[in-house]
Amino acid sequence: MVLLEILVIPGMGVAGVLGFLLMAVAVFLSYSRIGTTAGHYVLAGTIAVNLLFLVLALRANTWNRLMLKKNVDSRVNVFDQSGIKPGDTGTTISRCTPSGKALINNEFYEVHARSEFIDEDQPIEVIKVEFNKIFVKHIKNN
Repeated sequence: MVLLEILVIPGMGVAGVLGFLLMAVAVFLSYSRIGTTAGHYVLAGTIAVNLLFLVLALRANTWNRLMLKKNVDSRVNVFDQSGIKPGDTGTTISRCTPSGKALINNEFYEVHARSEFIDEDQPIEVIKVEFNKIFVKHIKNN
């Protein structure tokens, strides 16, 4: 439970505290049910195993094996804002629920539908460009 707390479960420490309590209960039960000699062996074994895991955890190579080695250097929707402006029209490439992809001015962009979901292959109009977000609306066919 303690290893699970350290390696897998982020947060409040409930699993770590539960793991420590389970170890303490196991040592107590070994003293009370099996005897003092067996209790000493269990206590010594528990301390040895915990120290071994602590030494292994503090070695830099251990954490290097668990780390993600790939750097994420891509960015979403980096575009020249002068190339797209409100009023431009295009077509959705994927369903916008509320974001999706669209072809506007022969370029692919990630777009955000303002108030409704827009299906694929529907005509759209750019209503607002704000930093790296493009807001669109569906053009209704009359």
